[in-house]
Amino acid sequence: MKWLLRIALTLGVMALLAVGGLRLFAGPIGMGLYRHQVEARLGLDRRDQLPDGLHIGFCGTGSPLPDPTRAASCAVVIAGERVFIVDAGSGSTANLLLMGVPVGDAEALFLTHFHSDHISDLADMALQRWVGGARREPLPVIGPDGVEQVVAGFNLAYGLDHGYRTAHHGEAVLPSSGAGLVARPIGASREPFTVLDEGGVLIRAVAVDHTPVSPALAYRFDYGGRSLVISGDLDAEVSPGFTALAAGADLLVVEALQPAMTGLIEAQAAAIGAENLAKVARDILDYHTTPEEAADAARAAGSDMLVLTHIVPALPSGLLHAAFLGGAPERFSGPIHIASDGDAVVLERDSDHVKVETWMFRG
Repeated sequence: MKWLLRIALTLGVMALLAVGGLRLFAGPIGMGLYRHQVEARLGLDRRDQLPDGLHIGFCGTGSPLPDPTRAASCAVVIAGERVFIVDAGSGSTANLLLMGVPVGDAEALFLTHFHSDHISDLADMALQRWVGGARREPLPVIGPDGVEQVVAGFNLAYGLDHGYRTAHHGEAVLPSSGAGLVARPIGASREPFTVLDEGGVLIRAVAVDHTPVSPALAYRFDYGGRSLVISGDLDAEVSPGFTALAAGADLLVVEALQPAMTGLIEAQAAAIGAENLAKVARDILDYHTTPEEAADAARAAGSDMLVLTHIVPALPSGLLHAAFLGGAPERFSGPIHIASDGDAVVLERDSDHVKVETWMFRG
């Protein structure tokens, strides 16, 4: 028994020494870990890890409903070396930085429509592009008519901030000419129309039904023999132009709302007397797309894959995914992916390969 006691005492002393050592060296250890993170993150450009092709990363897959795991609507499209952003909901800019996306190289930001959860991060997006690239021109914001009002409002609200930053860091670092946003209205049409056709990148748009929100657009990107479509918010069943835009696309990205789940929210809100919330839960049914309708659209388009985003309601666990999808898998034979923030789909040039991966920096 004495030898057992000696071993126990020895182990106890070693544990105390270890704890003491950790306390003694906690500062240097912590600084070393932080140095590693800084070196890894500041040196990361997602494009260096991608094959030539057309790729989409999801910087915001949530909605106006609270979800601690999802930022509001945002996607980034990388076509070769070119970077385009679609929508800029709250929290999405931080996600882009964590995903290693070079926001400073973003050519333009496309807006599908002007609901708050699609525009609330515009100022942060413009700031990070300005800081990240010492840009001498504002961030172009491309969207339907009305984009001028949105951009003017953000520029007015953040005008003082822009002045402070240039005064502090200097014109060489933050040129005053590069602050803020500039509107590029493109109108809207019920037939697909070309927004950009340059350097092998073709971007088209079409008006979709999101009544009473009007106009609202969906976008299609083509590059290197690959194509993807981003729906924005819409009622797919009454948006024939969307069907035309999506035809033959490799990847279809569609917003999705599950009525059976939002119905539970409505019922509980009514039960506790929260009539406003109950009415909102009812109202949102008539201008969004269900997973089943999204599956129908993917089948009609002949797409290889369907990705669901703008998830309504929040899904705190993967165990809820099957319930959220409902009958969608029976309507579309290809893979259906419920996007999370940081997810990405890689479409290699002149290939039929579709790869899902995560771009989120984990440390």
